[in-house]
Amino acid sequence: MSQQRALRFPRDFLWGTASAAYQCEGGNTNNQWYRWEQEGHILSGDSCGLAADWWEHAEQDFLLAEQMENNALRLSLEWSRIEPAEGQWDAAALERYRAMLLELRRLHLTPVVTLHHFTDPLWFTERGGFANEENLRFFIRYIKHVVAALQDVCAFWITFNEPNVYAFQGYLMGVFPPGEKDLVRTFLVLRNLMQAHVEAFYAMRDIQPQAQIGYCLHYRLFDPASPISLLDRSAASIQENMFTWSALQAAESGRFTFPTGRVVAPLVHAAGTRDYHGVNYYTREMVRFDPRRPAEAFGRRFVRPRAVRNDDGMSDSFGEIYPWGLYRVLKSIYQRTRGNKPLYITENGFSDRQDDRRPAALLAHLAVLHRAIQDGIPVRGYFHWTLVDNFEWNDGWYVRFGLIELDPITQRRTPRRSASMFGEICQANAITETIVERYAPELSDAIFGAPDARGRQIPV
Repeated sequence: MSQQRALRFPRDFLWGTASAAYQCEGGNTNNQWYRWEQEGHILSGDSCGLAADWWEHAEQDFLLAEQMENNALRLSLEWSRIEPAEGQWDAAALERYRAMLLELRRLHLTPVVTLHHFTDPLWFTERGGFANEENLRFFIRYIKHVVAALQDVCAFWITFNEPNVYAFQGYLMGVFPPGEKDLVRTFLVLRNLMQAHVEAFYAMRDIQPQAQIGYCLHYRLFDPASPISLLDRSAASIQENMFTWSALQAAESGRFTFPTGRVVAPLVHAAGTRDYHGVNYYTREMVRFDPRRPAEAFGRRFVRPRAVRNDDGMSDSFGEIYPWGLYRVLKSIYQRTRGNKPLYITENGFSDRQDDRRPAALLAHLAVLHRAIQDGIPVRGYFHWTLVDNFEWNDGWYVRFGLIELDPITQRRTPRRSASMFGEICQANAITETIVERYAPELSDAIFGAPDARGRQIPV
């Protein structure tokens, strides 16, 4: 009997899910996102409410993660709970987070803790938030307080989740708070967030020398609608550099790429201030030159016709399901940073209420990830977004990213088929032929067959 084919991952590879406090905890009423919600900006008309009720009962979902054979879990802390008013610390909130982290450790799940995931305390917002460079000291004070208190139960920290999304969605597109549309302010906020990470890194290293400290960026590809069109290529390149690569370049060298670097000052003492690269990857967009869009580098973005797509949001598309893009992103990060740090996929997921595309999409992305590892790119872990359905920012409950379905009214959990598949992959630490045949047999030849003429095993 022949041995079944399998794509095996390295020993000690981290398998887990990622989540955010505001989207899961419930009852977070002291930050700018709650105010945004109360002002009527949630497109679905929903309210966060109890969310997934993690503030009271997170441990129940931690058990589900453990049953899926995960060995890690990423969650975030809510700054506005820990410091509800300027200079006032809530010891009970920190103890609640301690209890969560202790339970993860008891279940042999490595805690990966994000210190800032989009939400700011109202008192910080009223001081101007991250648009005011003088306010960075408040964030540094907060992270010092947290790391000093929790260093015995966590050694893997993410300072900021997606500073590029926070800046562009809130200050250029106007769909996240504070709802501005100002390109210069966007670059200023992005610069201040990256500088805050740098200063946080040094402060955390002093407190906990052995900690793993980094940040995660949202990496999105912008491909020209016509590769032979100089105008399409130029618009796509500028958009991709502005959103995707400028912050990475600044973190590596201190200087932002064009055009961001023409607007803001370089970072100070940035080189070396990360122990790993956190990679959030979801999709790519096509870009066609459009002279009517000067604020968007004269580029109109759209999803490739006939592409396999995520479920759309209320106002925007979550885009094409494009597995090969993950390889492209990982290879580009590795080349741009000269392979100087390991990488973790800190988010990758799919908006798929019916769970009819997620199993194949997840398998395809993991097969591409395996290919990257085989090619020498040091990826050390994968965190799926997300464990249970959560309150998806300005889309509310309209879109569903969870491996586990959640009814926000009854709080009933129903594991999806993709949850079972992910559990089998985690248990095997591999994509096996049996798993592929059970969940997405149409991918068997693509995953286990010979690469195509361009070296790819997974179709685009």
